Amino acid sequence: MNTLRQAVQDYLSLRRSLGFKLKEAGKALQDFVAFMERHRASYVTQALALTWAQQSSNVQPAQWARRLGFVRDFARYRSATDRRTEIPARALLPFQPRRARPYLYSANEIRALLRASLKMPHRYERGALLPWTYHCLFGLLSVSGMRLGEALNLEIQDVDLTEAILTIRGAKLGKSRLLPLHASTCKVLADYIARRERHWAGRPVSSYLFVSSRGNRMDTGAIHRTFYALSRQIGLRGASDSHGPRLHDMRHVFATNTLVHWYQSGQDPERRLPILSAYLGHVHVEDTHWYLLISQEFSGQMFYA
Repeated sequence: MNTLRQAVQDYLSLRRSLGFKLKEAGKALQDFVAFMERHRASYVTQALALTWAQQSSNVQPAQWARRLGFVRDFARYRSATDRRTEIPARALLPFQPRRARPYLYSANEIRALLRASLKMPHRYERGALLPWTYHCLFGLLSVSGMRLGEALNLEIQDVDLTEAILTIRGAKLGKSRLLPLHASTCKVLADYIARRERHWAGRPVSSYLFVSSRGNRMDTGAIHRTFYALSRQIGLRGASDSHGPRLHDMRHVFATNTLVHWYQSGQDPERRLPILSAYLGHVHVEDTHWYLLISQEFSGQMFYA
């Protein structure tokens, strides 16, 4: 019988071959295996899984529940080859996650953010393209509903301005999808790509559409810091606010605006929901249904306020 450590490797390899990335789960399960080895335990027990999940006393109960969930999923897999395995009960560490309340940007707020992006200062010539990069990136997020990671993974070859289509690669579960683009979006992308080509002419640059001042894929942390700074500048956040509108909320705005448009045009959002689900790259239509509830509330405020 193989060891727990080998079983975890086999489990992760199998799940990843099916398209699951399991970054957090992979690290957690490796830590769980080390914990089990320290306790000289050769099979999963509910008691040890619970002890491991609650090791950190300075985290929210939600994190305990997530950690135990990682072990629960692995234990189900392991129980097929080791009948001694105990699958932690679902009643242990119960936690019902709450979705973050999205901020629904107005069109004026998005325009203000884009204008502020173009006015970003830069000290060196290498950074002269960055204002246009952020302008195009933030604008694309607002009109496409893409995840930030999907936008950052775009390469020049993924942008077909002739057919007005973006190819999204390596999204959740490793799936790819095609996104049709509006003519106005194509115009902004064409302008950015032309500026990008002129800026990097004769110098090495990666094939990613959005690049840093060094010519490589943009850093997610740097993008968020820039977004927070611009948000404070235009009044979306206070000077000392640690929370506020997020970049991911642009995805919510896109979905909500789409559903509200269907309401206003007399179409049935429930029946058209699978179309939006496919466009957003959701694995299950149920993941998109939440936007329907938000849009109903939003449209009600719009119609009756």
